[in-house]
Amino acid sequence: MKILIAPDSFKGSLSSKEIIGIVEETIYRHFKDANVIGIPIADGGEGTVEALVTACAGTYATAEVLDPLCRPITATYGIIDDGKVAVIEMAQASGIMLLEESDLDPLNTTTYGTGQLIKAALDRGIRDIIIGIGGSATNDGGMGAARAVGVRFLDKLGRDVGHGGGNLRDIATIDTSGLDSRLKECSIRVICDVKNLLTGPNGATYIYGRQKGAGDRELSILEEGMKNYEAHLQELTGKDIGGREGAGAAGGLGAALIAFFGATLSPGIETILDIIEFDKLLDGVDLVITGEGNIDGQSIYGKVPVGIGKRCMERGIPVLAIVGGMGDGAQRVYDFGIDSIMVTVNKSMCIDEAIDRAEELLSDGIDRALRMIKIGLSMDRASYS
Repeated sequence: MKILIAPDSFKGSLSSKEIIGIVEETIYRHFKDANVIGIPIADGGEGTVEALVTACAGTYATAEVLDPLCRPITATYGIIDDGKVAVIEMAQASGIMLLEESDLDPLNTTTYGTGQLIKAALDRGIRDIIIGIGGSATNDGGMGAARAVGVRFLDKLGRDVGHGGGNLRDIATIDTSGLDSRLKECSIRVICDVKNLLTGPNGATYIYGRQKGAGDRELSILEEGMKNYEAHLQELTGKDIGGREGAGAAGGLGAALIAFFGATLSPGIETILDIIEFDKLLDGVDLVITGEGNIDGQSIYGKVPVGIGKRCMERGIPVLAIVGGMGDGAQRVYDFGIDSIMVTVNKSMCIDEAIDRAEELLSDGIDRALRMIKIGLSMDRASYS
């Protein structure tokens, strides 16, 4: 029996590698002669660097950058394809995971550190960059990232405006004369499943602003600023940047990456699976075990298990999803190649307990799933005896 373990991380509790280790150990308890392969998977958010570095036998590099509140931190990025390609997670430098809940402040948080990561890759001579933009703490339209590579955002008096989304409304001029010329030599692929526009009721501010700490007053300020920013982007480029699908991703970072970095936006899980040549990994596989922290009706829109399920369905390979929680509409994934779902939580418990006991619960959950598989195999053998 050949089993491929290909999970996303369980956000806040277990990394993809940790999940693979626990599942693999449990498989060998039940199927000692199994051939087990493990590969971390991500969709452009947390774990993207680890997934691609692992799958492509790459290496890690670090850079000193500023976090969303302009505090110095060390961020990690990946290098693959014999040093030719850099893999960046914007969350490493500008992510919500870097802040305490009391620090959330989209009026002042910045993507400057993400721009510094891109610049670090350029300084290494890399001109092919893949960047995942999930998990941001920002709503600055990517102004900070652009500033890190030489763009200036000036007010009516010709002064540089401050960091953060609260200062977008002060922009009177965008000066790209100092933009890093090396970007013209680059191919930048942005892994992004978000289709939100830059402004409006379904834009960056009103859809994601509250989870980044904005109340009603802050939302009004941020949207006013984003509309001003959008108008200046159109004036600068002659294009409706803000009206493109994905422009509102990561608090508008999508718009900046298109306008200033010449980036293209690509669907997350499909891009990842293509880069790691996932279809080749399926050769000879009898079962795929995938998973994520929570699965529900929205998981059909670009989440890891469904992306994997669709590839496996084309090959007739069964897929088991092991998950921390199962929400409304989760059964929709059965139409996309997921054959069964096993939830790790085995009794009523609060989220903090589930996170604290994540390893134990995962081990128990996969043990239960494998016992059911053994029952199925026994029944299959009995039907031919």
